[in-house]
Amino acid sequence: MRLTTKGRFAVTAMIDLGLRQESGPVTLAAISQRQQISLSYLEQLFGKLRRNELVESTRGPGGGYTLARKAADITVADIIVSVDEPIDATQCGGKENCHGEGARCMTHDLWSSLNVHMVDFLNSVSLQKLVDDQLAKGLTVEDKPSVKRAISAMPMKQMVRVNTPNSVFALGNAFSKN
Repeated sequence: MRLTTKGRFAVTAMIDLGLRQESGPVTLAAISQRQQISLSYLEQLFGKLRRNELVESTRGPGGGYTLARKAADITVADIIVSVDEPIDATQCGGKENCHGEGARCMTHDLWSSLNVHMVDFLNSVSLQKLVDDQLAKGLTVEDKPSVKRAISAMPMKQMVRVNTPNSVFALGNAFSKN
């Protein structure tokens, strides 16, 4: 079984969200910046996490994502399955047709048993445990997001209107009137 970046990034982003949601919704841009994950990729993952009711979104200024349930009630298996990541070590995807036409390979039962143990393990690890582990390692969570906003403290300069023609035809008309 190989866990792809989809599953790894989803778990990482959920830990980041779990660490910071106490101070309000967390933007994907902030998670992207902190975790070095593409914003467009996070948008795809969080769309799936939202559809599977693991996160909730808040729109508008100050918006972002929060956990839809308590972190203690979300397991790593929930996260991985939500982003369509298969937890399967068999070659046949559990269909028992490893060699085609219903023929199972000699190690099918071994890999099926491993699947059961992997799912049991991933179901035993909560998002809260992963968050607590990060805090125990000394991770500090900043109060304010480090993402730069598009709001500037500098006053906007007034636009100067110049009464000039805005096309070749208007320019020609301006000269023909003189």
